[in-house]
Amino acid sequence: MVNLPLTNLVADCVMQASGGMAPRAPSGSMTMATRSGPAAGDLSLSEIKEFAGFPAATQRYIRRSLDIGLERDDAIARWSRDMVEETAIRVQARVYHRLVEIRAHIPDDSGLDALEHFMAPLIAVSAFDLGQDRLPGFASYRFLYERLLGAHARPWLPGAFCAAASLPHLHPDKRKILLQSISEAAATAPGWSAREPSFFPEWVDKIDETRPAN
Repeated sequence: MVNLPLTNLVADCVMQASGGMAPRAPSGSMTMATRSGPAAGDLSLSEIKEFAGFPAATQRYIRRSLDIGLERDDAIARWSRDMVEETAIRVQARVYHRLVEIRAHIPDDSGLDALEHFMAPLIAVSAFDLGQDRLPGFASYRFLYERLLGAHARPWLPGAFCAAASLPHLHPDKRKILLQSISEAAATAPGWSAREPSFFPEWVDKIDETRPAN
């Protein structure tokens, strides 16, 4: 694994961005969402640039989490470098089992009657991820969870993030940093795009530049 420069990351991920593994969206239409937004190509490039701006540890955690949450690959074989990391991946996989329940209960509108089976497990899983010290703020959290859950979860992510970031399992200084990372615009947005993410970061093999070209 390597944190690639933006130019290399774009070149490596263009094919991948056109065939991302988006979770299936609910059949109902989210009344709070809007379909207006940039063209698909511009959106993909914007997503790649955003991902490239995250720290290397955050990029690695997002890739690993998507492998686990979307069941794309054998995460232990791919990501574990020692027994400690293997154990951490097994724990994360158990926590991520709740994603199935969360996806099944994404509300179709802003009504509160459907929140019990959605927000509670979402906050619990979010609290786990924030406790790993790999998602430094709302931007990286949103980037991951839009892909784990799909576009129709967007309206609920600011609330879930703030709730999880306020829980006492986090150090007070960490809670402060996390809560200050969400902008007023994100917390008070009047609407959200219903367009699914198109770029789903995956494992990137480190290129051995010492080997001669074929």
